[in-house]
Amino acid sequence: MGPTPSSSNDRSERRKRNAKTTIQSLEPDTLCMIFALLDFFDLVRCSAVCKYWNTIINKSKLLREFYAKQKQNSTEFSNKSTCSETSLKTYLEELAMEHHRVSLQEGLINIDQWKGHSVGFNQCRMKMGLILTGKGDKVMRLWSLESYKCVEEYAVPDTVPLVDFDFDESKIVGLVGTRICIWRRNGKRSIFPSNEGTFVKGLCMRGNQRFQCHEILVGGVALQNGGLKERRGKCYCATLSYNDPEAVVGCEDGTARLFDMYSRKCSRIIRMRAGPVTCLCLSDDQLILSGSSLGSITVSGILSDQQVATLRSRITIGGIKTLCYNACSHLVFAGSTSGYTSCWDLRTMRSLWETRVSPNVVYSVQHLRSDKSTLVVGGIDGVLRTLDQNTGQVLASCVMEGNALSSSQNTYGATEKRKGRRLSEGTPIDSIPKSARPPITCLAVGMKKVVTAHNGRHIRLWKFNS
Repeated sequence: MGPTPSSSNDRSERRKRNAKTTIQSLEPDTLCMIFALLDFFDLVRCSAVCKYWNTIINKSKLLREFYAKQKQNSTEFSNKSTCSETSLKTYLEELAMEHHRVSLQEGLINIDQWKGHSVGFNQCRMKMGLILTGKGDKVMRLWSLESYKCVEEYAVPDTVPLVDFDFDESKIVGLVGTRICIWRRNGKRSIFPSNEGTFVKGLCMRGNQRFQCHEILVGGVALQNGGLKERRGKCYCATLSYNDPEAVVGCEDGTARLFDMYSRKCSRIIRMRAGPVTCLCLSDDQLILSGSSLGSITVSGILSDQQVATLRSRITIGGIKTLCYNACSHLVFAGSTSGYTSCWDLRTMRSLWETRVSPNVVYSVQHLRSDKSTLVVGGIDGVLRTLDQNTGQVLASCVMEGNALSSSQNTYGATEKRKGRRLSEGTPIDSIPKSARPPITCLAVGMKKVVTAHNGRHIRLWKFNS
């Protein structure tokens, strides 16, 4: 005989009572009551958690009401919906950037460190809540920023080294030897074959996080006629762009070669300089910027094939090691082999400031998109520095404390929780143990966080709390 209706109802009631209540099980009205207790910034963060929460918060108009109180003009704000949407968006962006700036400059620092590779790696990228690491062993790994778990793994062909890489929401693009590999996020890999040519290998590839992947700029190789056509002259660098249908390669002979990604043909060759191109970046207004070992930056037009200007330093700063362009402020930032970070205004082509931040090479300079106030710099001395984008003033200098506070295990080893320490002005760097400041070979900036690579086995995530 089957269970009686009363016994089935009793079991059902017991299951309901024993079931755990989660945030997902709450009704919209209950969530609205909870959201109404939050401050403005936490409410904005909640709206970005998922589509469900975003819909509830927007329908409740809590954000609009908060903004109206801030502006003390709720009548005008509610009557002009188009204006209010634009104003609210601008205000939210400004608020987020201010929290980001204050956190980098003054906030407490928590550092999570975990083993990511079996041998040293020196490249990292961060976007969309994910970190991609690699270059050193034969694998790239994609990590969750929330759990620090490896969510995907991509093997590199055994016979060639991984030179550089970048990623978007659907694929990983890597330069391996003289060939481009594309790994789909579903695990499938395709390799563009290398045709005849004189390039032995490519040396680097850079990603521009503003775009989605439609074009590739690679060091030592260029796509043409269905494969990789290697060109004369050793290639020192390249930039990986994700929007316009062109690829740009910087070469030893001082040229930048543009390749159309759809026709797979070289569209033009631009003479950048007399010497090798050591690094590249692109502006939003069809300009190519290339660094040299002599410390100058050449600006040329993509469409005109003409040199527009040469950005020179007011002092000798050594060779340009890395370039970064801020599309919001039109400022160009460079890191040099002699430890200087420099800035030029691309609208006036004038040098704004030069600051020596490291005793030797600056490997990476980066900023958060839309942030016009702070620049994060890492170099050979292993100190993570925050600079003012407009003046070059060093706002903060940080290193990791020596002792781990706690640790937890994952598939690849222990995740250690540590504290970061802010250095006071004038602190002698040599007095800080090198174990707390291994050279920063690469860094990526997110909202109130920075991920760094150190040519070691560990991934280091700096979290700044305002």
